[in-house]
Amino acid sequence: MKRVANCLLKKGEQVLMLQKPRRGWWVVPGGKVETTETIQEAVIREFYEETNLKLINPVLRGVFNIIIKDGEKFIEEWMMFTYFADSYTGELNLDCEEGILEWKNINEILALPKAQGDNIYLEHILNSDEVITGKFIYTPDYELIAYSMDKKMETIS
Repeated sequence: MKRVANCLLKKGEQVLMLQKPRRGWWVVPGGKVETTETIQEAVIREFYEETNLKLINPVLRGVFNIIIKDGEKFIEEWMMFTYFADSYTGELNLDCEEGILEWKNINEILALPKAQGDNIYLEHILNSDEVITGKFIYTPDYELIAYSMDKKMETIS
């Protein structure tokens, strides 16, 4: 199982987003957790590698299972640990190898193209200090099949 850590960084009424070149989808910066590091170490390191910004006191806000299925066939699963921060040091990297980094207004981030499940957890993290857990089930093309947040299952039709 893969583990990834990302962070929603808020600055005033803006959030730092990263547009990935493959699909043109927007995500919050982050990446893979290395074998020898904690999730907290990973989110700080990955965020810095992508943005050149050092997070100050990121707080865990969500833990999610991402499951990829092709019909009934299990393809892969990974865990995503999502943090929130509103403090950082450094200057934003304008030449990010992972894609395009931009500060986006909070009111527009839910309308940006992204994986369908991302809006579900991003909206919660923007509006609540509570830690949330959930599960997202996708097709291999990242079409959302179903999701659950703290035991409430929703099927997408």
